[in-house]
Amino acid sequence: MSSIDEIKDARIKKLELLKKRGYEAYPVDSKREISLKVAVDDFENLEKNKEIKWIAGRIMSIRGQGAIIFITLNDGTGTFQSLLKKDVIGDEKFNFWSEVVDIGDFVEIQGIFFTTKRGEKTLEAKDWRMLSKSLRPLPEKWHGLVDVEERFRKRYLDILMNPEIKDIFEKKAKFWNTARIFMKDNGFLEVETPSLEITTGGAEARPFITHHNDFDIDVYMRISVGELWQKRLMTAGFPRTFEIGRVYRNEGSSPEHTQEFTNIEFYASFMNMDEGKKLVRDLYIKIAKEVFGKTEFETRGHKFDLGSDWPEIDYVEEVKKQTGIDVLEDSEEKMEQTLKKLNVEFQGKNRERMIDSLWKFCRKNISGPVYLVNHPKLVAPLSKENPKDNQKTEMFQVIIAGSEIGRAHAELNDPIDQKKRFDEQKKLIEGGDEEAMMSDLEFVEMLEYGMPPCFGFGFGERFFAFLIDKPIRETQFFPLMRPTKN
Repeated sequence: MSSIDEIKDARIKKLELLKKRGYEAYPVDSKREISLKVAVDDFENLEKNKEIKWIAGRIMSIRGQGAIIFITLNDGTGTFQSLLKKDVIGDEKFNFWSEVVDIGDFVEIQGIFFTTKRGEKTLEAKDWRMLSKSLRPLPEKWHGLVDVEERFRKRYLDILMNPEIKDIFEKKAKFWNTARIFMKDNGFLEVETPSLEITTGGAEARPFITHHNDFDIDVYMRISVGELWQKRLMTAGFPRTFEIGRVYRNEGSSPEHTQEFTNIEFYASFMNMDEGKKLVRDLYIKIAKEVFGKTEFETRGHKFDLGSDWPEIDYVEEVKKQTGIDVLEDSEEKMEQTLKKLNVEFQGKNRERMIDSLWKFCRKNISGPVYLVNHPKLVAPLSKENPKDNQKTEMFQVIIAGSEIGRAHAELNDPIDQKKRFDEQKKLIEGGDEEAMMSDLEFVEMLEYGMPPCFGFGFGERFFAFLIDKPIRETQFFPLMRPTKN
């Protein structure tokens, strides 16, 4: 078997031969008249009318011998077969093809459409032209890219050689488009908010830091899709807004976590929690039906049906039932002992982080879909108090397959209470908690002007990864990779 270098050298010689004969190996334009999808869909008419057309694409296979060559083209819209016959295209063009063309090259072919004796839709070539000469061979068809890291580094080849991978990303595009249409149909305005911030807000996560040269200040890449900015828009008089965008969290990687991902967040003035629950459930069902044609799924060892009833589970009661810990009353020492007994890893010994770690242990046993309600105030610094219990808040999380797949708040609009919550988070930061929420006094000032009652909700591409039952990195085109060593 030839080495990559030997194959590359042989193809460079073919490239030089093209140039020597006066042909362009990488021409500026293409004569293509129809896509391969159109060639397939409109084949009956094209064949009937004996139309002569230019098609184009990458050569995925070459087979044949003697005076006949069959090739398969792929242009991204579909695949199509072409036939080169020496007695039709002529000796010169036929022989030149054999001299310079390889699998992986982009070519365009002019010809007439017909059906073979085997019933195959085919274009009989009358002329051809090189569009892009490939210098490296494509991966072997049946084995492709086996190494996971190589697949991510050469994602373009992974997608090219594996139609099921391409299907993932087509479904993902439909996933976000369905969400976008749903929000607009329900009266939400799509907005854009800053991705560089003086203070991060809207989530508890360690941010990425970069430097703004013009202002000579350090800024943070956002960890939420403009939560505090969209709330400002509520004060500005926009009743319903949403944003779909990238967020960045400088945290660890896992099948459910990556440092850069897409989220959606939306906010609705005067919407109560019950109305919000219905809207969220309707959105999830809409996405599932539009993208996958079903509501029942199996992932991560869990089965769930988005079309079923979504019961409520009490945060405090569920943790107590599974671990014996009352997160409102028990001491930090008892929590720490329990976490160690359960073999749960946790960072920091502050109360908020230990409560969160206890809950994350519990949620893995819940298939859902359920609404998790009545979160302790300490873990929900942007939510209103529960009117029946001032230790709890008005928020919910959607729990599916043992994980959080969405979070909602009755957004806190009391500036005095918000300032107190920020002060509590500041103490956590000073105590070494890198995921605690930063204080935003300009946001507090905004609240002092008055913000209407507001429902807010957000979810990320983890939801898509769960529906398609893939690790989240598998659902990203180009996940960040460590640089290779030269």
